[in-house]
Amino acid sequence: MKMTLRWFGSKYDTVTLEQIRQIPGCVGVIATLYGTKPGEVWSREAIKAMKEEIEAAGLELSGIESVNIHDDIKIGLPTREQYIANYIETLENLAKEGIDLVCYNFMPVFDWTRSDLAKKRTDGSTVLSYDQELIDQINPDIMFKEMDANSGGFILPGWEPDRLARVKELFEIYKGVDEEKLFQNLIYFLKSIMPTCEKYGIKMAIHMDDPAWSVFGLPRIVNNKENIQRILDAVPIMNNGITLCTGSLGSNPNNDIPDMIRSFKGRIHFGHVRNLIHLGPGQFDEAAHLSTDGSLDMFEIMKAFYEIGMTGPIRPDHGRMIWGEKAMPGYGLYDRALGATYLNGLWEAIKKSHEK
Repeated sequence: MKMTLRWFGSKYDTVTLEQIRQIPGCVGVIATLYGTKPGEVWSREAIKAMKEEIEAAGLELSGIESVNIHDDIKIGLPTREQYIANYIETLENLAKEGIDLVCYNFMPVFDWTRSDLAKKRTDGSTVLSYDQELIDQINPDIMFKEMDANSGGFILPGWEPDRLARVKELFEIYKGVDEEKLFQNLIYFLKSIMPTCEKYGIKMAIHMDDPAWSVFGLPRIVNNKENIQRILDAVPIMNNGITLCTGSLGSNPNNDIPDMIRSFKGRIHFGHVRNLIHLGPGQFDEAAHLSTDGSLDMFEIMKAFYEIGMTGPIRPDHGRMIWGEKAMPGYGLYDRALGATYLNGLWEAIKKSHEK
């Protein structure tokens, strides 16, 4: 296991590489060319410059999150062929710079949803929160404007201005896309890029849907054990794998996360580890990584990762906003640093207990 932290680049992130370098046990970052649009080709020069900046700070570029997929691919429009060709060119450029892990998602319209970006807790910290009853009362177009207004001036991943400007149009286009069609479009995409992935040894790691159920009537297909297994079986190549996100899967208390980790052994290329607390059906708050602060058993989760021989990167996912920090919601330094240290402590204890 390699402990990493997500980093959005010096132009967008309040957290610096120098600060990340000082987190004990954190060896690398998961980065992206944050200013690029879905469907654009990532130039080798831009990738090289990003990698060199990270390595100059004493860290490794452990993977990319995300190379976003154009909606035309998800919808299955004829124009998808050009966007798939662009995606393949980006993969080739990444591989030529020694990068072999790409996290991505296949969620329609938006990457994740929350009803509150800064819900205050009794300890004074704030967290991302989800309440289905509140979501059901909101017009999607208004909600997106509110998310943008409440982002603290930061561009939220999955809620970029270009995407927000097309909300109404995208909802209209996606009306003809149900879960089966979305699944078939995903498989078409994967089969198209797998020859390139196999040639260069690139591991594609699809991220879970967040939350793990349909929102605003849009299809969701990466949200439980059965659906994930179907994706892996449809393209039975080791390069076709997953980003196991405990927070996304954990939004549905019926998902047995340790069991899923063990079941997907060999196909988990990347791990997002975070905690949340269930408040009721369709209601949860994100929490500190400590098991007792939420509803997930982080010890059992990390134990399962250890037992499958996880060697790829893991990162603490969304953190609380604590100690007066002003940062992108969910992506401050302090609580994620605490999370990384806690997860490393669990890993050390589990490792030593197995060595006895």
